[in-house]
Amino acid sequence: MKKEKNERLGKVGGQAVLEGVMMKSGDDVSLAVRRPDGKIDVKNSKFTSMRKKNKFWNFPIIRGCVNMVEMMKLSFGTLEDSAAMNGIDTDEPETRFEKWLVRRFGDKLMNAVMTVGMVLGVILSVALFMVLPNVATMGIGALAKHFGDAQIPSFVQNLIAGVIRIIFFVAYLLLTSLMKDIRRTYEYHGAEHKSVACYEAGLELTPENAKKCSRFHPRCGTSFIFVMLIISILVTAFINWNTWPKIAIILTKLAMVPVIVGIGFEFLMIAGKHPNPVTKALSAPGLWMQRITTKEPDESQLEVALAALKCAMPGEFPDERAKYEEKEEAEEPESGEGGANANDIDDESKATAAETGEAAAETEEAETADTQSDAQSDSPDAAESESVKTEENPHITDGTAENTEKENDPQTTDKEA
Repeated sequence: MKKEKNERLGKVGGQAVLEGVMMKSGDDVSLAVRRPDGKIDVKNSKFTSMRKKNKFWNFPIIRGCVNMVEMMKLSFGTLEDSAAMNGIDTDEPETRFEKWLVRRFGDKLMNAVMTVGMVLGVILSVALFMVLPNVATMGIGALAKHFGDAQIPSFVQNLIAGVIRIIFFVAYLLLTSLMKDIRRTYEYHGAEHKSVACYEAGLELTPENAKKCSRFHPRCGTSFIFVMLIISILVTAFINWNTWPKIAIILTKLAMVPVIVGIGFEFLMIAGKHPNPVTKALSAPGLWMQRITTKEPDESQLEVALAALKCAMPGEFPDERAKYEEKEEAEEPESGEGGANANDIDDESKATAAETGEAAAETEEAETADTQSDAQSDSPDAAESESVKTEENPHITDGTAENTEKENDPQTTDKEA
């Protein structure tokens, strides 16, 4: 009897981030993070691969390189988002030197410095895992020729370079696992694997069920890198270490990286969708490495991973996104209402002040007019004297008229008020 194909295999994948998990299913991406106050915050977005936009990018081998570049881009974005959701300002300078640079040159220089830092990181990785193992192998070959007067066969030198590269990679993973923050990220990595395994097994998606599932997965990025390290030994076996120039050996190995990435991607897709004794045996070394990069998560971390998985699959879990949207809406009115009340009070205060000012101005004008009227009634001689002055100097009348117009001008009253 033929075994039925599991349609859930390969439908969803993800990665661990700062205090959370990102899950991707098709074009849907969901990032779930445990905030410092203990609540789960979810951000949903879309990410359409170039492989869907153009068939050329979906050819075997090529699609592996495209996938790697896209996943790196998506990973950097989700890491920044997870930091922001945890209240970490990645743009805020921390050291005195960084603050001095911002004051002196502005944010543009800091952005340039960050870009240069990323480029240097990539160069360092290439130097550590690609160039240095080859240089070390060349040194071993030179020592063997100098002291033993023997030439190491080319395929043996290629194998030595591959083994050194693997040793560097394992040592790097072991050292990073000693860091507290990285270890916690490895726990979320384990939560991501367990959640995906729980879904692929067809179990109810609860932290209790996910906890029972394996934290090792054949399509993991750790397995991908380890598989590439092994494939690189096979793919570059044609290089003749004894006759080729040293710089040609290094440049050829660097040029073969896209081919190695493409082959590794195809292998992982086959191993993930078609589990059998052969693929399991070939995937075993990568799964062993996951004992370093994944740790046993607790139920609160599994809850975050499951939230990301469900939100990334709105077709199968249509009500999941609404839960977290309702939570956000429930939190907003508290601050929103407070802000609205403050604005209302502020507006009322301004309106009252304006009305009071206008009333005071009108009262002052009325009192001034009454005082002048009383003075003219009580002193007829003064009125006659004023009349005589007016007749003698007609400009006084013009000035009085101008003053009267200003007093009756409502714009003047508003300014005074």
